[in-house]
Amino acid sequence: MRAWSAGGFTLVEVLVALFMLSVGIIGAAATQSKARAAAHQQALNAAAVQLASSLAERMRANPVAMAAPDGANPYLQLDYDSAAGPPPAPVSCYGDDACAPAALAAFDVYEASRLLHDGFPQGRVRVCRDAAPWDAAADRLSWDCAAGPGAPIVIKIGWRGTEGDGQSPAFALTAGGSL
Repeated sequence: MRAWSAGGFTLVEVLVALFMLSVGIIGAAATQSKARAAAHQQALNAAAVQLASSLAERMRANPVAMAAPDGANPYLQLDYDSAAGPPPAPVSCYGDDACAPAALAAFDVYEASRLLHDGFPQGRVRVCRDAAPWDAAADRLSWDCAAGPGAPIVIKIGWRGTEGDGQSPAFALTAGGSL
């Protein structure tokens, strides 16, 4: 008499296979989630570069306001945190040939603040003179501006999100002496 053997899988084999499949699916989902977060951070980085470059070009286009002493330069007064709410709108002089340099600078500062408010989660922008924007002790960029006249103008942009602590800028553009 021959022993009959079924050609199927045992319950233990099926459970082990389902467990392995679920581990693989969970791993793929976690990888997808990390990739999506990284893509979002890169999009914010690209938008920060674009915003800082746009502001630097606006500053270059207004040499009268940039020639003002640091205390009177409207661009160097920019320190906006979007957690405080939307920026107050200045008198618009967009497209007006008779627009004073100070009014144009106020409009430029408003536009940069508005774009930051609309596009970055709890964003912050600061423009100042800073010879050393990197804080070596903390190993990150610093919001402090500990430099006097003659130091390069720096545009610092940061935001709070899943990847950052919100305490340091995520991006800083040094405009150098060309402004």
